[in-house]
Amino acid sequence: MNPRLPTIAAVAARAGSAHGSVRAQAYAILREAIVTLRLEPGHPISENELAAELGVSRTPVREAIIRLAGEGLVEVFPQRGSVVSRISVREVREAQFIREALERAALPHAAGRLGPAAAAGLDAILAEQRDARAGGDVARFLAADGALHRAFTEIGGHHRLWTVIGTAQGHLHRVRWLSPPTPDRIGELIDQHAAIVAAIARGDLATADAVLTAHLRLVLDGLDRLADQHPHLFETGELQPA
Repeated sequence: MNPRLPTIAAVAARAGSAHGSVRAQAYAILREAIVTLRLEPGHPISENELAAELGVSRTPVREAIIRLAGEGLVEVFPQRGSVVSRISVREVREAQFIREALERAALPHAAGRLGPAAAAGLDAILAEQRDARAGGDVARFLAADGALHRAFTEIGGHHRLWTVIGTAQGHLHRVRWLSPPTPDRIGELIDQHAAIVAAIARGDLATADAVLTAHLRLVLDGLDRLADQHPHLFETGELQPA
């Protein structure tokens, strides 16, 4: 049996409208359940059960599964069904490489377009992160973390870049949820975010780039240890020196 997932009608009601197509919503709900580990690696996926749970026909569920398989988050076995894929250390490292390369390339563009409104938006996101830490809400912090990095790319005029980065990050996000940051670590991450914002604001691209690079590489710390601690969640035979 799958963990309890929200119906598409409930999601639309919370959003105030039918936000996006049924196909897109089915994909979004299933992807979020996978990357947040509500559907753990190795979990069997039943199209019939998921369709009933989401309150839709099997077609959008089947299409969501195919799309997720293309991202490496689901494995489809003909005549045997589908399962949530195990976390790939190789994919985590590749996703981190892609994200680092794209975000660092976008940083000078953000610095060049940082006006008062954009700066105020970044400060508001930092305040959201601090509120989340004070309330002990890790999920809220992670959402605000993503919002800040997305803002860096969009301020520079690259509005599709975060979609590219996000699609590549499925395995990486699962590692973050497997080992969520402690309150002390969240404080360190916020300090790094604030340092990047301050460096961009004063036009110090060298510092902004150095802090961003170190910040993005933190996800690789302890990756092999996590795989050793949770071998049933990871692909076997992938552990290689970073």
